Amino acid sequence: MTAGCSIVTVERQLTAVVKIEAPMNELMQAHQSARAKINEALPKLDVGPLGLTCTRWRPPVDGVMPMEPGTIVAKGFAAAGDVVPSELPAGRAAHFVLKGGFEGLGGAWQKLFEWCAVEKLALAGLNWEVYGAPAADPAQQETYLYAKLA
Repeated sequence: MTAGCSIVTVERQLTAVVKIEAPMNELMQAHQSARAKINEALPKLDVGPLGLTCTRWRPPVDGVMPMEPGTIVAKGFAAAGDVVPSELPAGRAAHFVLKGGFEGLGGAWQKLFEWCAVEKLALAGLNWEVYGAPAADPAQQETYLYAKLA
């Protein structure tokens, strides 16, 4: 059940994000709106080569999830409207690779969190997803899940 889960050490990565807090039933719309703002702003920003897209998030509070959809960037920049600098943190993290469509994200996170509980790993409450390059076959799409360890 928990095959593929591991502990990794990750390096800090700079990101360009839109910070949002969205009700759970509006996550997809909020995420899509944020991505549109990022895609519009990135060509105008001096951020160096672009990396993969990502979303940093914290557990929901009262049904509202704080999250930062964004893109990994090579260097820092000044905020441009809603697009602001942020980062994916350095340190130890529980890790799992989801292979398949995004509809599997909920189950993949559940698998990772259950593995952390079995392994008695303390979580820091900061999580992120890095989306692999788009695959021609959605069944081959990879999404990298990370849960920062306390």
